[in-house]
Amino acid sequence: MSTEPPRPPFAAATFRQILLQRLLFSAGLVFVTIGAIGMVVPMMPGTIFLILAAWCFAKSSPRFEAWMLNNRYLGPSVVRWRETGAIPLIAKLFAFASFIGSWTGAWYFGAPIYVLWGLGILFAGLAIFMATRPNG
Repeated sequence: MSTEPPRPPFAAATFRQILLQRLLFSAGLVFVTIGAIGMVVPMMPGTIFLILAAWCFAKSSPRFEAWMLNNRYLGPSVVRWRETGAIPLIAKLFAFASFIGSWTGAWYFGAPIYVLWGLGILFAGLAIFMATRPNG
C-alpha cells in the first residue's frame, strides 16, 4: 500500500498553470502601467513597479518581457537592476522623500492609527532595503 498522496489529474495541473500564467501576465500589465506612470509623475516610484512587471512577464510571457527590456524608456532601469542590483542615488532620495511625504499626508488627512503603523513599517522596510543596495 502506497503512502504517497494521489496526484491531481493532468488537466487540473494544466489548468492551474494556465491560471497562474494569466494572473502573472495581468499583474505584469498592471505593474508596467503603474511603472510607466511613475516614470513621469513626480514623487511616485516607477522603477520598482517595472522590476515587478519584468518578473511577472519572465514567468508568463517572454515576448512581453523582451519588449519591456528593449523599450528605450522602460527598459534601462530594469536592465541595470538585473545586472548590478544597484539603485541610482537620485532614485533613492526621491523614494525616501515620497515615503516621508506619503506617511505625512496620511497622518495629516487623519488615517487610522493602524494604517499609519502599517505604512511606517512598510516604508521603513523599503528604506532599509534600498539603503543597503549599491548606488548605480
